Order: sequence, then C-alpha cells, then structure tokens
Amino acid sequence: MTNSPLLALHIAGAITGLLAGTAALLSPKGAHLHRVAGNIFFIAMLCMSASAAWLALLKSQTMNLVVGTLTFYLVGSAWLTMVRKAGHTGLLERGLLLIVLADAAAALILGWEAANGIGMAKDGAPTAAYFVFGSVALLASALDIRVLIRGGVAGASRIARHLWRMCAALLIAVTSLFLGKQSLLPAAIIQTHLYLLPILTVIVLMIYWLIRVHFTSAYRKARKPAAPASLAPDIWPKRSVPTRPI
Repeated sequence: MTNSPLLALHIAGAITGLLAGTAALLSPKGAHLHRVAGNIFFIAMLCMSASAAWLALLKSQTMNLVVGTLTFYLVGSAWLTMVRKAGHTGLLERGLLLIVLADAAAALILGWEAANGIGMAKDGAPTAAYFVFGSVALLASALDIRVLIRGGVAGASRIARHLWRMCAALLIAVTSLFLGKQSLLPAAIIQTHLYLLPILTVIVLMIYWLIRVHFTSAYRKARKPAAPASLAPDIWPKRSVPTRPI
C-alpha cells in the first residue's frame, strides 16, 4: 500500500504521456499544438519514468530501473536541447551525461553477467534487452560528449537531437504497454497482432520527421543570428557574421 501513490503517479503519467506524445508527434513541429502537447508530454513522462525507476529500486527490478532511468534522461535531454540557446551548454547537460553513462554501464554489466551465467536474467527480462537499452544509452552518451566538446548544437541538428530523444522515450512507453502488458489487452488484439501497430507507427513517424528535418529545408534555420535584434532592425541591410562550425 505504501507504493500506491507512486503507482498512481506512474499510471497517470503514462496515460497522459502517451496521449500528449501522440498529439505532439502528429502535429507540425513548432506549431502551437506541438508546443503545448510537448510540454504536457515532458512533465508526464518525467513523472512516469521517475516513479517507475523508484518503484523498480524498491522492488529490486533491475530492468525497470535501467529503462526508467534511460527514459527520464531521454526526455530531460530532449527538453533541454530546445530550452537551451543554440550553440550553448551548461551544468545540466553534464549532469545528465553522468546519469546516462551510469545507466549504460549498469545495463551492459548486467547483460554480460546474465549472458555468461554469472548471474541470472533479472525480472524474467530477456538478456538481450539489457544490451539493447545499454547500447541506446551508450550511443546517447557519445552524442552528448560530442555536443559538449563542440560547445552546443544548432540548426537542423538541434531539432533532430530533440526529436529522436522524445520519440525514443515515447517508443519505450508504447513498447512497455503493448509488449510488456499484453495480459491487460483484449484477446482479439493479441490474436490479430494489432498491438504492434502503435509501436510501428511511432517508429515510422520518427523516421519520417528525422528525414524531413535533415533532408529538406522545412526546418533549416541560420545557425546564429547576424546580430541582436535591437542592433539590426529589419530595415537595415543584413551583415554577414562569420560563425565557427558546430
């Protein structure tokens, strides 16, 4: 019973996050609906992932702890990417990097122990799952290090960084529900494999938006403004200001 408030927070966050994440993913990037849905998704997913990680820690469920921590990191770093000014980083990025590095190390070590018979696969989770989530965490940490070394990210790369992390967090939530909780689904959905449709939809939409961001001009913006708005009104001619590569 002591876990009931945490469990309620987890369920409420999951339901809200799935609905808001779907709305954000389907709406045009940068539109009012996308921003509102994205903010709701951010708060809901932080609540969902933090409560999941805490419950997993209390129950010694290592896989849920790894996944909850990774989801918290993905949402936090995705949100921070857009809140932070283009080409800037701070202490929060370094703190999140430490979190994801620890998560990656824990997942890979647990997977290696289970694969080599040193320990048993915890919670009945497949041994391969530790390597999958550990690899995602390791890839994200490598990209973080790259961003920190370069002093930030801007332009289409900034949008893509935000996009894939939010989509990955949503994919984890959708997969956890439709694959991890199949016992709660109607038998007709299981027999017809319709439970795979939401998972495939998130993957397809994520790929679509990443392609659109990277290979079209729809979301390409100047890496840095030519000058502050107060010093360069629209009636003045634009001046070219050299910028360092990012």
